[in-house]
Amino acid sequence: MGVMQRIWPWFIALLSGAMLALCYAPFNMPAMVWLGLAPLLVALWGGGGKRRKLYGFGVGYLAGLSFWLINLKWISEVGMMGWLSVAFFLSLYFALWGLFAAGAGNPWMERSARTERTEGGIVEKIKARMSVQKERRGRSMVESRRVLKFAAVNGFWWCGLEWVRGWLLTGFGWNGLGVAFHDQPILAQGADLIGVAGLSFLPVFVMAVIVQVGRGLHREVRSGRLRAHWDFGAAMALLTVFFLYGVWKLHGEKPVDSMPLNVLLVQLNIPQEASRKLWEPEEIYRGYEEETLKALEELNRRNEERGKEAMETGSPEAVHLDVPDWILWPESALPDVLYYTESEEQEIGRRTRAALNEVNPRGQVTMVFGLLEYEGERTMPGGPLTRKENGKAYNSLLAMPTGRKDFLTYRKQHLVLFGETIPYVDQLRILQWLWEKSAGTQYGGSFSAGDQGEPMRIPRPSTGSGDFAVIPTICFEDTVARKMRKFVKKGGQLIVNVTNDGWFKESEGAAQHFANAKFRSIELRRPTIRCANTGVSAVINSYGTVLDREKNEERKLVDDSGSHLTRGWLYATAHVPVEGPLTLYARFGDWFAVLGLMVAGVWWIAGRKDPPDGRGRRIDSGKDALDA
Repeated sequence: MGVMQRIWPWFIALLSGAMLALCYAPFNMPAMVWLGLAPLLVALWGGGGKRRKLYGFGVGYLAGLSFWLINLKWISEVGMMGWLSVAFFLSLYFALWGLFAAGAGNPWMERSARTERTEGGIVEKIKARMSVQKERRGRSMVESRRVLKFAAVNGFWWCGLEWVRGWLLTGFGWNGLGVAFHDQPILAQGADLIGVAGLSFLPVFVMAVIVQVGRGLHREVRSGRLRAHWDFGAAMALLTVFFLYGVWKLHGEKPVDSMPLNVLLVQLNIPQEASRKLWEPEEIYRGYEEETLKALEELNRRNEERGKEAMETGSPEAVHLDVPDWILWPESALPDVLYYTESEEQEIGRRTRAALNEVNPRGQVTMVFGLLEYEGERTMPGGPLTRKENGKAYNSLLAMPTGRKDFLTYRKQHLVLFGETIPYVDQLRILQWLWEKSAGTQYGGSFSAGDQGEPMRIPRPSTGSGDFAVIPTICFEDTVARKMRKFVKKGGQLIVNVTNDGWFKESEGAAQHFANAKFRSIELRRPTIRCANTGVSAVINSYGTVLDREKNEERKLVDDSGSHLTRGWLYATAHVPVEGPLTLYARFGDWFAVLGLMVAGVWWIAGRKDPPDGRGRRIDSGKDALDA
């Protein structure tokens, strides 16, 4: 029995981490965001004794390790070392939360020097009894406030740590608890107020209340004295407020004025080994040409059928034609480079220019795609641009608007550590060796980070004036909201993302990426056009779903079995807001998570300054008030 008592907290910590990991792809069990927290809270609050802080750190770390090893196993497609190192590092955030929850955030532990009952005379005992009787009348409200306070500080600390995780060491805000709501759009809508990190407060707070109330009820039933549980009512009221807000945003709010933008997304699903594509360059060019032309031919066939049907029926209504305004190819789509100079010269390979002319011969469609961009120079007058020695290299998004032959460019700003850049690699060559051993391919050098602060301005189709203010993102940048807020504040109307999750083959990495990306549309209330190689190509509306409300159809590229791991094309309409709202989150970012971190930090510091009781005596929530 003694061995079991020592083992059970560590076992349920592993269980809790695994249950929470089930919220995300490939499992997609969002109910676990609630159920998975309960055993972890019980383990942290119910054990540890004199070493409860060290115990809390260890239990939290073990839960985090279970969570991240399951959650990030897709990284092992690139290298086992990367998977393990990232999982072991991110588990520290769970550990820090466990340290807080078992100590300063533990409602089952005395926090300050309470007045101890003394073995005084009869008069003192009578006075104590009268005092208890007087206080009993307010017992329910007092105890409920106590439950809510501890639930709140634990929730604040959790979402605050998620915010820190999102920016520390460039940040990895992947799969916070709030992301579990990605397929529960009603609860997800609150992200426009407090961000997806703020949404993580909700399950932690609610489950912290339920665990405390459940234990209190058990004690109350045994004593035969029940109390009113205002705490549980408050938790359910908060959940109801989130639910009603989501219902109003989805079904009650008046839609903003918008402009239609017809897009054609082309996805080839090219297999890769790390960064190396397994197709020959000519196969890639031919693949994009064939798939794009096939899509255009199919759209033209549909248009002809509609026109013929309208003529046969004599319908006076105008015939709706499927004509793309933009054609999008994914990140680093073509095996070529755009060279540029300080004098704004641009030069692209003949094969790339031929491919663009093949699919868009009259230049009537805006082409948007990803390509590498190198700083170039001419080594001889009239010669081609070549890469400048020690020149900069960028992972870029290119747009060639209607009627133009030059490119608008956006250079990726948020580089992936050990994927697109390795800090201090020139000084520590062992880092390059470790990367090459892990990835199984040669390290080609680091990219430079772009610094663009204005949206891309792409002329509107068929208008002759005005433009779309595009919020450009490449790959994992669509999981970094803080980088996108600046574009929204400067008039950004539409999020465009080109990505390639082919590094991770047919794993769940692409589905998890898409789940995280959907929250940018909710937080900023801007639609997203997303084109992937291996990944999820879709059009996301301003509510974080792929539903086109006007046509009542989903806009996501999948095969007949429902898998996004396919070759094909998607024609869809994005409804671009004329003047999109500036949400609370767009204005102030992760204000809720930052405020929560500060509140929990003050609580922790204040608790340390209380006169110590020597050992940190365990208490039973509600039991002390029921004694006497």
